[in-house]
Amino acid sequence: MKELLEKNNLIKPAQVGKIVEGKVIGKARSAIFLDLGPIGTGIIYGKEFQEAKEALKGLKIGETLFSKIVDLENDQGYIELSLSQASDELTWEKLRQVKEKGETITVKISGANKGGLLSEVFDVPAFLPVSQLLPENYPRVEKGDTSKIIKELQKFIGKDMEVKVFDLDSREGKLILSEKAKEDEKIKEILKSYKVGDVVEGEITGITDFGVFMKFGKEGLEGLVHISELDWQLIEDPADIVKVGEKIKAKIISISESKVSLSLKALKKDPWLDIETKYKKGDVVDGKVTKLNPYGAFVQLTPKIQGLCHISEFGTKSKMETMLKVGEKYKFQILEIQPKEHRMSLKLVE
Repeated sequence: MKELLEKNNLIKPAQVGKIVEGKVIGKARSAIFLDLGPIGTGIIYGKEFQEAKEALKGLKIGETLFSKIVDLENDQGYIELSLSQASDELTWEKLRQVKEKGETITVKISGANKGGLLSEVFDVPAFLPVSQLLPENYPRVEKGDTSKIIKELQKFIGKDMEVKVFDLDSREGKLILSEKAKEDEKIKEILKSYKVGDVVEGEITGITDFGVFMKFGKEGLEGLVHISELDWQLIEDPADIVKVGEKIKAKIISISESKVSLSLKALKKDPWLDIETKYKKGDVVDGKVTKLNPYGAFVQLTPKIQGLCHISEFGTKSKMETMLKVGEKYKFQILEIQPKEHRMSLKLVE
């Protein structure tokens, strides 16, 4: 610990807020006296003594400990010290060192909530977010059911996990852990043999409300197919497109650090490529309203082609909701077609 302090320039001439090392030279009923060398004699007493009573009661004359200067000279002329404040600061400094060195530590999971797992490192409360779990431990819950996610995460309570310090902030008392960080370097190295545009074959390993996970390659890499990359049509439930265990091909569309993004629709014919042979500006078409939002109404012309009837065509959202109902068919006029942007603007024909 002394080397840690010296390395970070924490041992300096007497100054409030600095950590110092002292030798126990006296004990009283509610005070401990420390020899601080050239800077004088320190004392831990009052509230600071009571807070650290358990840690101090076993100390013997001649033993050394680290404490934090809270006052350069109290009413008795001693340098007033705090053991608890020094302990907190040294703990956070140790955590920073663990992070900087990329050390792997083992923690015991003590709790779970919908966002992740709870634990402690050096008695500091820590949080392991769901997003930082290894793929095999990620809760693959369809439709994002919160109660099911928590139930899956509760399986880890009482178990040990190997993690790394992902982020920390001593001022906010924030300590974030990552289980998958210890695998990141290995995954990055494996990914060097892949490139954007490669077509890979694998198996669907999990389905969530925002997409599906797919394991591919002999190394068992796992990538995410976002819901928007499953098909050219609008997808409400990824489970309607693929099933867990299904063997499928996908195209790599992005590699970022240790993350791989995949696409199924990139391997399917783009329905917008020849759209102008079927539709043109001014055409009146039948369309089914699939969704209403603050921007307007989404209208399905074919299973894979949708257009937007902008809110400006109605004036207000309430008027739009009065004139259109989700699931109903209406006649619309095509105002504009932009094949490259996969965009079509429509107007309700009254």
